[in-house]
Amino acid sequence: MSSIATKIPTRSLYRLFAATPLSRAAALSTATAEIRTQKLERIADELLDLTKLERHDYAILFRLKMGLDRYGPVVSAPGPAAAAGSGEAAAGEAKAAEKTAFDVKLEKFEAAAKIKIIKEVRSFTDLGLKEAKDLVEKAPVVLKKGVSKEEAGPIIEKLKELGATVVLE
Repeated sequence: MSSIATKIPTRSLYRLFAATPLSRAAALSTATAEIRTQKLERIADELLDLTKLERHDYAILFRLKMGLDRYGPVVSAPGPAAAAGSGEAAAGEAKAAEKTAFDVKLEKFEAAAKIKIIKEVRSFTDLGLKEAKDLVEKAPVVLKKGVSKEEAGPIIEKLKELGATVVLE
């Protein structure tokens, strides 16, 4: 057997193993991985070049595109086939379904307590000072969407203590 191994030159063996489909696939996957890495680095660099406000907008857009709305799951609107059904049956089903997600709405507030209300709004949302101030000044406005009754209770109580009129919709 040793005579057979000595008759085949090592260069031929190397070419034989180097030309296998497995090595081509490995080379191709390495090139693909390198392209992916370059693409990810380019995306990361572009994200780092964004301003703080643009990054915030991008984060919201990304969550929405991924279906990860922070106020609850994204609910798609019924299609035309569902809308074409009988209106009475749909109304009956809507009444039968118990509401589990609520919106906390700020109706009005006392002017003297405006700063305290803004601070409280910032505590249960992740808004900055300016965004929270703008939101409070737009009253009546929905402060938080899609919260459970248990989660909304403390928020409503705290805002009512501060002199705001808050409703659960």
